[in-house]
Amino acid sequence: MANSLQLACDAYQRAVTASDIESKTDPETEPYRSKYRARELLREVRALLGPGAEEESGEGQAGSQEDDGDEGRLLAARLAVIEFRLGVNHTETEEMSAGEEHLVKGVRLLERYRLSHDCVSTYIQAQNNLGILWADRGEIIIAQTYLESAESLYCQYMKMIGKPPLDPDEHFTPEEQRLTEQERAKRFERIYTHTLYYLAQVYKHLKQDERAAQYCHTTLQRQLEYDGYNPVEWAINAATLSQYYLGKQCYMEARHCLAAANVIFAKAGQIPSSGAVKENEAEQERLDGLRQKKAEIARCWVKYCLNLLADARKKLEDNIGELDVDLQEELKAERKKQEDEKEKGWKKAVLFGLSDVYDSILAVEEKVDWSLPLDFKEAREIFLVGQNYINEAKEYFQLDGHVTDHIEVIQDHSALFKVLAFFEEDYERRCKMHKRRVDMLEPLCKELNPQYYLLVCRQLQFEMADTYYEMMDLKVAIGNKLDEMDSHIIKKINSLAQSAIKYYEMFLDSLRSPDKKFPEKLEDDVLRPALVAKFHIARLYGKLITADGKKQLENIQISLTYYKFLVDYCANYEEAIKSVETELELSKEMVALLPARMERLRIQLSSFS
Repeated sequence: MANSLQLACDAYQRAVTASDIESKTDPETEPYRSKYRARELLREVRALLGPGAEEESGEGQAGSQEDDGDEGRLLAARLAVIEFRLGVNHTETEEMSAGEEHLVKGVRLLERYRLSHDCVSTYIQAQNNLGILWADRGEIIIAQTYLESAESLYCQYMKMIGKPPLDPDEHFTPEEQRLTEQERAKRFERIYTHTLYYLAQVYKHLKQDERAAQYCHTTLQRQLEYDGYNPVEWAINAATLSQYYLGKQCYMEARHCLAAANVIFAKAGQIPSSGAVKENEAEQERLDGLRQKKAEIARCWVKYCLNLLADARKKLEDNIGELDVDLQEELKAERKKQEDEKEKGWKKAVLFGLSDVYDSILAVEEKVDWSLPLDFKEAREIFLVGQNYINEAKEYFQLDGHVTDHIEVIQDHSALFKVLAFFEEDYERRCKMHKRRVDMLEPLCKELNPQYYLLVCRQLQFEMADTYYEMMDLKVAIGNKLDEMDSHIIKKINSLAQSAIKYYEMFLDSLRSPDKKFPEKLEDDVLRPALVAKFHIARLYGKLITADGKKQLENIQISLTYYKFLVDYCANYEEAIKSVETELELSKEMVALLPARMERLRIQLSSFS
């Protein structure tokens, strides 16, 4: 028996080596060659475990061991390890049904012994793998059952026993080569960390976002604590978690995740610029992947800065979208007290406070605030951080090769300028910020082919129109402060209005059929933008300044036509009303007022003729 066990141990070690090491160099023509060899060796081990071992591992046979004591438990444990390894082997070679069968056998063998220190680790790993297998099949509820069972068993074992359990491989390892208690503990904790990681994915699939975030959190913390992680993967997961916190407006937590992502990602090593890489193709691919991940983390930082500024704007704007100065002073007075209270709560819930990288994370955090900015100075500091990350993201996401991503980065840059402009009190400087937006967006509008990028072109056209519209409004406000508008500012107002009209018309033209006909009924996704574009064009024609009475009459007539389109459309399709309630109310007023204004202008013109 001792000799058989020795042979079994030798065969098991060869199987592990073939599966975990030699398989990495298998040829493309035989990708599973080493896996298949490992499978045969594992079957050989099962046969060496003694007469009847094959049957003992079968369904319903474990019950015969009920009174076998330690010997029966050890045989069941060894057989379960083989079944577990065979289950993993089959799933790795894409034989899912066979893999499931072996994993289930392993679980059944250990059901009665699952709380013993030499069985619990194998049992939990088998359940983890069954959870993954069922999740891959899209059966998330079944996956959840297996993984929650594994979680429950870990908690029960730690509460009742607590002793670091035997690692599955130790059943086939000589006594003198077995792990230390410390190493056993570390491996067992890593297995449980995997359980939590998979549960986080399951809860995400089930739309239980808060629970998923909590489990992701705990997983990241444990990975740092037990040094069981890939730095790049960890950093991406932390950055992704930050976006959940952004959605909940938990900026302190989001910043902490992003700062941690930066620090841990740096452990992957220095990344050379794209032009400096002259290594082999595989190394180029690896470094390109690292640059992409770094750019993705940068984009998460951009979203952090953008959301922080946008939420501050929502809080501070009055009913016409301008800065509410009284509210601003009130919020400044309240903020100190709120910060003190939040800081106390934060110290009780630090995400990664147990790790040795915490000081480095704090150093990154200090570069950007987490509280809502309340004036231009504070907003600009956040803007500059966001702009630095924009530049970092653009290094990888260039227009040549990453069209959609590049455009999204540019749109985020534009959005940063837009929200910063809200905090700027000087209209001229605010106008210059919007001009920066035009300068970055207009080249994209001209370069992209609508045939291939129709939706993106529409987005850019509408944003360009809105930007020119905003600039025109600012120039009108500047002109109204003067005793009399000079020809230069009149020309500027008209030019900006015409540019806004041009881009709104481009957007509306993109909705036309191939025979240039505008749709009778608008699709839901373009309903509001199209009607708002019509409304803004109507208003813009009304803003054009001219000394020519006939031209003025012509502009008012065009303005009336566009207002009337919106009113008539909502009369024909009442479901559209809720999308443009404010614009519709104003349009109805203008449809009632403009004919009388046009009539007065005609009378004036006829009296001069």
